[in-house]
Amino acid sequence: MENAVAPYSKFKVGAAILTADGKIITGANVESASYGLTCCAERVALFKALTDGHRNFEAIAITAPLENGPMPCGACRQLLAEYAWDIDVWVFDSRNPEKIRKFKVSDLLPEPFKEF
Repeated sequence: MENAVAPYSKFKVGAAILTADGKIITGANVESASYGLTCCAERVALFKALTDGHRNFEAIAITAPLENGPMPCGACRQLLAEYAWDIDVWVFDSRNPEKIRKFKVSDLLPEPFKEF
């Protein structure tokens, strides 16, 4: 979260994805003046993991200073469904890290678009 680049919203989000072989790959949100080009923390973490050659994941954690924690957006849910369908998603408020909510990607995006 500390490495987020959020000059417009000032809303910093952090994510960490756990690979099946125990590696933790981190990510943070990166904003653009053209808001549609902004990339969420969980996508940054997933993209870093994928481009480092990882294909099997156990979980992803997402945090920000937001009551109940930040939920993944639709784009993030879609990409997680494609590349990490059955992992746990841990979400928590960075100001209250003891209160963790846990979901499955498959519950957050039932019936995803996964093939064409």
